[in-house]
Amino acid sequence: MTKVFEGKVVLVTGANSGIDEAIAVAFQQAGATVFGLGRRQEALEAARARHQNIRWLRADVANSKEVSAAVESAVREAGRLDVVVNNAGVFQFAPLEQSTEEMVRRQFEANVYGTTFVAQAALPALRASRGTIINISSAAGHKPVPGGAHYGATKAAVESLTRSWALELAPYGIRVNAIAPGPVDTPGFEKSDIPPAELPAVKDAFRKQVPLGRMGSSEEVARWVVAIADPSTTWVTGQVLSVDGGMSLT
Repeated sequence: MTKVFEGKVVLVTGANSGIDEAIAVAFQQAGATVFGLGRRQEALEAARARHQNIRWLRADVANSKEVSAAVESAVREAGRLDVVVNNAGVFQFAPLEQSTEEMVRRQFEANVYGTTFVAQAALPALRASRGTIINISSAAGHKPVPGGAHYGATKAAVESLTRSWALELAPYGIRVNAIAPGPVDTPGFEKSDIPPAELPAVKDAFRKQVPLGRMGSSEEVARWVVAIADPSTTWVTGQVLSVDGGMSLT
């Protein structure tokens, strides 16, 4: 891979698993100094063992003080920050009548508050570098998902934040875009509240909604995140790019 990010610094949230682990690796392979942010120390230690060239920081994105401390640590160590990828999040599916207060709050706190806190903490450094923010949305952010209404609502909020921040931060030369994946086969399914016995049927139902007939991979999403963050992509901002096998068309 061409080292187009040589000399650049990238912060990836939720980087210890799934899509964002692939994103962190892709940026590192492209030459960037990469900081991976995760919530659980044991998961970070496991990720550190897999990817020793990535620098790991612990913070819960829903906690603004922890986020500020982690971002400040990364900027202090690396001297700059060029790209922020907001992916850390939670998805839990349940119909309205079974949606608990804890389930709803947890998703909004991680997916919406967390995205906001990380962007806020990174803003001074991104102004200095005229950097870029990539928010990870979902096809659920613009496609109705029965049983996944609250998750979809958080991702719709992320897409709205993306467009508004793109206008707000354009005078500083900061680009803000979002990638909206379709169903991707990640460990997130196993960590969800879906009973293990039902997982094959759930995944099959997702495949049937995708015109290309399969779930995506983390690496396929990561390629587009790196591409839209590329320093040569200087005139794209406020966009939500669907990487979903055509799911948004159905």
